[in-house]
Order: sequence, then structure tokens, then C-alpha cells
Amino acid sequence: QVRLVESGGGLVQVGDSLRLSCTFSGRDFTNYAMAWARQVPGKEREFVAGISWSGGSTFYARSAEGRFTISRDDTKQTAHLQMDNLKPEDTGIYYCGAGPNLDFGLHYDFWGQGTQVTVSS
Repeated sequence: QVRLVESGGGLVQVGDSLRLSCTFSGRDFTNYAMAWARQVPGKEREFVAGISWSGGSTFYARSAEGRFTISRDDTKQTAHLQMDNLKPEDTGIYYCGAGPNLDFGLHYDFWGQGTQVTVSS
């Protein structure tokens, strides 16, 4: 069974940066695409960024392009989301997902518990 644990969230100001981490355990990390999604109260979870199992492909939601960078470290079985120039609309709970394929519809086999990101103006 795969276990995902997110960390790195917090309360920041507009324009600040945060680096989220997702630690993967339980199976071979290199077999899984990884993704980050965001959810705010009353709304559906939405895709933010994803990276293929090989690391060769990355994809971003339009709101994240140019400001966020997803990466993976196979030696540490960890995925990261570097978030720069944060805006109030980036506020939400950020979840890490893992699955065999990169999927914008968020059909991932496993999800973490989430980490809260709050951007204050």
C-alpha cells in the first residue's frame, strides 16, 4: 500500500515562496506519476501540476504556469512543488497524488492527507 505524506505548507504573504514536499513509501516510486492538486472549501479538487514517472514530462494548470515548478527526487522517493510569487487565490489545501499515469482528471490511485497553504494579502 502506498503512503503519501505532504509537508511544507504554511501562512505566507503575497509574493512569498513555499516549497511543498510529498514523501512516498510502500512501493517503487519510479513506477508512479505524481501530481499536486488544490482544494478550497465548497469547491472541487483541481489539478495544479503533474510529473510523469520518468520525470521527463511536466504539466501545469494555467494558474500555476510560470510560478510553480514540480520536480521529483527518485533517490529520496519525494516529489516537490516549488511555489513562487504566491497570490491569495493560491490558498487552499494541497494534496499529493500518485498513479501509473499522469492524469489531469485527478484519477490517481493514492492521495495524501494534504497540507494547508494560506496566502495573506
